[in-house]
Amino acid sequence: MASTACFIIVSKNDIPIYEAEVGTVPKKEEAAHQHQFILHAALDIVQDIAWTTNAMNLKVVDRFNDLLVSVYVTAGH
Repeated sequence: MASTACFIIVSKNDIPIYEAEVGTVPKKEEAAHQHQFILHAALDIVQDIAWTTNAMNLKVVDRFNDLLVSVYVTAGH
């Protein structure tokens, strides 16, 4: 089974400042755009959850097909 992971760091202004893909699946051009779309959709959920909990690791906040979005929020949000 092939797997891939996309690691993205996002600033307070919802701007991706670092992105790295790790895995065994060959990178497709459309996959990069799909990851960006899923990221921005999940940020809305993260903004709602981050202010209602003291936890920094929000675990899985969103799913899209077989892709999972896990979130770690810093102390400064």
